[in-house]
Amino acid sequence: MYAIVEIAGHQFKVEQDQKVFVHRLGTEEGNNVSFDNVLLLDNDGEVTIGAPAINGASVEAKVLRHLKGDKVIVFKKKRRKGYRVKNGHRQFLTEILIEGINVSGAKKSAPKKEAKEVEAPSSDLSSKTVAELKEMAKAKGVEGISSMKKADLVAALSK
Repeated sequence: MYAIVEIAGHQFKVEQDQKVFVHRLGTEEGNNVSFDNVLLLDNDGEVTIGAPAINGASVEAKVLRHLKGDKVIVFKKKRRKGYRVKNGHRQFLTEILIEGINVSGAKKSAPKKEAKEVEAPSSDLSSKTVAELKEMAKAKGVEGISSMKKADLVAALSK
């Protein structure tokens, strides 16, 4: 069983008993944390997709420690100008342990049904664009639609 969850603005694929490094969280070391923004759940092949998140699903985690990431060197140079700038950066991180994935309230997503276009009544034709009217006229078999204006198309379709 795994879940895709949003933690501190980033999406992570997590499983139970997995250690994950995320951007620094504001909780103390040793505390438990719950993440409610679960975007996808896979329960042994039964996939549930949220729109955008799954109601009732959450991921429980424990904060193990706070640390700093590896140093990243940012070096800028413009040739023949004597311009060189060197900066370094270390990201503040939090190591968390995923303790469990709660599925309560999560339902399997319904398959999407294809909507069939139904021809609109003539009163609704005036709100359509010329391109939509031309498509409808072409489907109906009206001839000479390339030279027709919107009013002509509406009149031809309402017959």
